[in-house]
Amino acid sequence: MTTITSNPKVQFLEQGYCLVKGLFSKPEAADLLAHYMEIRHRPEGEAMAFETQNESSDPLTRFPRMMNMHEWDDISLKFLLDSRIEKLLIEITNEVPYAVQTMMYFKPAGARGQALHQDQFYLKVEPGTCVAAWLALEDIDEANGCMSVVPGSQNLPVLCTIKSDISQSFTDVTVPVPDSMQVVPLIMEPGDVLLFNGSVIHGSGPNTSKDRFRRSLIAHYATGDAQKISAHYKTIDFSGKPVHLDANPGGGKCGEWVDKDGLPVVEMIDKQVHDLRDLRD
Repeated sequence: MTTITSNPKVQFLEQGYCLVKGLFSKPEAADLLAHYMEIRHRPEGEAMAFETQNESSDPLTRFPRMMNMHEWDDISLKFLLDSRIEKLLIEITNEVPYAVQTMMYFKPAGARGQALHQDQFYLKVEPGTCVAAWLALEDIDEANGCMSVVPGSQNLPVLCTIKSDISQSFTDVTVPVPDSMQVVPLIMEPGDVLLFNGSVIHGSGPNTSKDRFRRSLIAHYATGDAQKISAHYKTIDFSGKPVHLDANPGGGKCGEWVDKDGLPVVEMIDKQVHDLRDLRD
């Protein structure tokens, strides 16, 4: 069940995410969708993060994701620095954020999802956290692999990962969620934007529809007090000017669920948990 509030800041503080209906118009979403369907045919190496394999049995290799399009595509840069997103980020974090990354996912029918995870596992923002802005470019529901979140997980540390079910997820790690925490699917329409804190546990299931895509455009940001970030991310401000943040090598302690007096609690343990693979939603 989708949870929506008229006060994004309250929802973000209480649940770690906020779903803003119609932040972009449906025509804007349609134009962006057409744009990315067109530029995916550009020469390999410019548009796609991975080589397109048209004869592959894996839908995700026939429609591979795009990464950091804003570095060579003006429309993507405009999305990343959109004033509506900037205003929302300032409202919910009380800080002027830094822009970090853009991604485009096609997720065609039959594609696997991504197991539950936390973005901070990848971005390693310190101090503060990262925030995602996830724009639906078409109708998105459980059948075509919508995003799901765990409300209230925003205050958790980076959790230790375990192996995922790679028949359902294209990433091989996940984080466990105790029975006391709920995984909530979010139904979205074109133009809706989901913003969520970097510690929020989230992921998506497979696209089980027969002929539908689940196309989404994503941007990632660092909160304004950030001083470090994972080494392979480039940071800019909302004027487009580069911002230097020190490289964060990560590693060290992670959180593990343990039973204490019949309740699940997180205990920090020494374990190398960070990895330099790119974020995949």
